[in-house]
Amino acid sequence: MDENTIGKLYIVATPIGNSRDMSPRGKQILTDVDMIAAEDTRRSMVLLGKLEIRNKLVSNHKYNEYGKAKYFINEMLAGKSVAVITDAGTPCISDPGNELIKAAVEAGIPVIGVPGCCAAVTALSVSGFDLSSFMFYGFFPRENVERRRLLEKMRHGDTKTFALYESPKRIMELVDFFIEQNAGVRLCLCNDLTKLHEMSFRGTPSEVKDQLLAKGNYDKGEYAVVIEIDNDYIFNKVEHTVTAEAMLVDAMVSRGISSKEAVAAVMADENNSYSKNELKAAALNLKRLFGG
Repeated sequence: MDENTIGKLYIVATPIGNSRDMSPRGKQILTDVDMIAAEDTRRSMVLLGKLEIRNKLVSNHKYNEYGKAKYFINEMLAGKSVAVITDAGTPCISDPGNELIKAAVEAGIPVIGVPGCCAAVTALSVSGFDLSSFMFYGFFPRENVERRRLLEKMRHGDTKTFALYESPKRIMELVDFFIEQNAGVRLCLCNDLTKLHEMSFRGTPSEVKDQLLAKGNYDKGEYAVVIEIDNDYIFNKVEHTVTAEAMLVDAMVSRGISSKEAVAAVMADENNSYSKNELKAAALNLKRLFGG
């Protein structure tokens, strides 16, 4: 199909708090496209109202993203242009948009990025940590098993600095987790970036907890978190973890329990970094190897 007869897909970054951070180019594109694919049309209407933009909004959230992709693709193949925005920041960074972009690439539709705000990058830039390399992990896991697995990955990684997001309702859980693990890390918690009352909390997990408690209403606003691993907390290359099978066998022998019971016992072990599904798979592997 002739590229001149099809529309374009624009991936437009929006402000993460301060509407004045919207780029002139981004504003112009949101004005000119035929429709805007928005994560939450209600929230996007507020932003567009501040920017004095009046355009067609179509929902494109994580629950309907796959189905809506076909609709947007057909519109662009018919010559219309579409802009993707999220509630705040750059689309696809722990937000909807990937399914539509994949479909557009497969259909030969031009995909054009319109850069701007990103909470993770902004938090990294003000952290003061080593940014020669870094990794982004999306939202911090909810389950302690997954949290321990992530911390283990961080300690084994080739980079010292990590960025992620966390809900204000769970921010203290995140800090407490690092305290309970006696983790050798430094934190930079950025709250309500670019907004009037933005704050950053920096230091060891214990120091950051004291700062949050001193603030009082710390469970409000959005958090972007940057973590730097201390040099002496990084695993040496010669270190390795115990296999899931070995942990199960140890529990079965030492406690005289079945493999099913061993899965539950290992799950309850604070030193365990395997998920329940991984332990079940290990139990099946032991059964295949030894029978019973």
